[in-house]
Amino acid sequence: MKKLLLACVLVALALPAQARDRWTQAQAKDWYAQQKWLVGSNYIPADAINQLEMWQAESFNPAQIDKELGWAQATGMTTMRVFLHDALWQQDAAGFKQRMGTFLDIAARHGIKPLFVLFDSCWDPNYELGPQHPPIPGVHNSGWVQGPGAKALADPAQYPRLEGYVKDVVGSFAQDKRILGWDLWNEPDNTSGNYSARDPQLFQHVAMLLPRVFDWARSANPSQPLTSGIWHDDGWNDLDHLNAVEKIQLTQSDVISFHNYGWPEEFEGRVKSLAGYGRPLICTEYMARSAGSTIDTVLPVAKRLDVGMINWGFVNGKTQTDMPWDSWQRPYVLRPPVVWFHDLFHPDGTPYRAREIAIIRALSAAPKGVAPAVE
Repeated sequence: MKKLLLACVLVALALPAQARDRWTQAQAKDWYAQQKWLVGSNYIPADAINQLEMWQAESFNPAQIDKELGWAQATGMTTMRVFLHDALWQQDAAGFKQRMGTFLDIAARHGIKPLFVLFDSCWDPNYELGPQHPPIPGVHNSGWVQGPGAKALADPAQYPRLEGYVKDVVGSFAQDKRILGWDLWNEPDNTSGNYSARDPQLFQHVAMLLPRVFDWARSANPSQPLTSGIWHDDGWNDLDHLNAVEKIQLTQSDVISFHNYGWPEEFEGRVKSLAGYGRPLICTEYMARSAGSTIDTVLPVAKRLDVGMINWGFVNGKTQTDMPWDSWQRPYVLRPPVVWFHDLFHPDGTPYRAREIAIIRALSAAPKGVAPAVE
C-alpha cells in the first residue's frame, strides 16, 4: 500500500502544471479531419476471456496479437477499441505500461491506432487477478469483468488509487501518436446484467465519479481526445431529458461516441440526434446480426455520414460473442445460433462471411463521406 501511495504522489508531481480544457468543436473537427476513416473492432485476442487474461504478464501473447492485427490490416481496419483494467496497473504498473507499449508497437506496424478503454460497468463486478476461469459453454462473454468493480466503486478510500491509475496511464502516453484516444468509461450507467453481486448504487457512484475521471485524464494534458459513449435511452439531442451520467458524457467528451445495435434506420436516427453537438461521431459498438445491425446495412450509412465505426468482436474465441445475449438465459450447448451474433473471423483467420470483409475493405479504401457500391 505504501508503494502504491508513493506511486500516486509521483504521478501527481509529474503531471503538467495546468490541465487542458475540453476541446472546442473546431479543435475536435480538426483532429478528426487528420484521421483516416475510423473503422475497426472491439478487440481481444482469441486466447483471452477478458481484459485480465489479455494483459497479465503470464498470459500476454504478442505473437497472437501480431497475427490477428495482421488480419485487421488486410481487412482495411484503421483502429481497434481495447479494454484496460485498473487492477492490472495496481498489480504491476511498470509491467502493465510496458505491455501496453508492446501492443502499441504491434498495432503501429499494422497501421492501427487503438482507442483504449479505462473503466467498464459491464458483466462480472467481482474480478480476481491470476488465472481466469474457462468459458461457460454456450454463453456470451461469460468471463468479462467490470473495472473498477463493485468493491472499489463503493469505497471512496479506493478513489485515490483509481486517480493514480488514470493519471499515470494517460500521462505516460499523453503525447503518443500511436494512440487514437481514450474512452474513459464503457457504458458507465449500465445497471443491468446477470450477476447478483452488482453495486446497488452503481448509478449514484458513477454519476459522482465520472466527472472526476474526465478531470483526472485532462490533468495529464493528452494530445488525444477523451470520450465516453452514450448507449441507451431516447432523445439524445435534448440534454434536459437525459440522466446525470449521459449529460456528463455528452458535455465532457471531446468527440462524441455512442453505441447502437439496431436496424440501419435506427442507427441513422441516432446519428442525426447527435449531429447538433457539432462534434465528430464515433460509434464504438455495433453489429448484432440477429438484432438487425449488420456490416452490409449499417456500415455504408456510417461511411456516407462520415461516422467512425467499431463493431463488437473481431476473432471468435474465449469470449464466445458469436453467441447472442440471450445465451445467459438459455446457453447454446446443443447447437449453435443460426447466425453469429458478433465477431468477424474464425480463430484460424477465415472470415465468418467473406462478403463482410469485402465491404469493410472497399469502404475503408474510399474517400471520407463516400460509400461506393460493393460488387
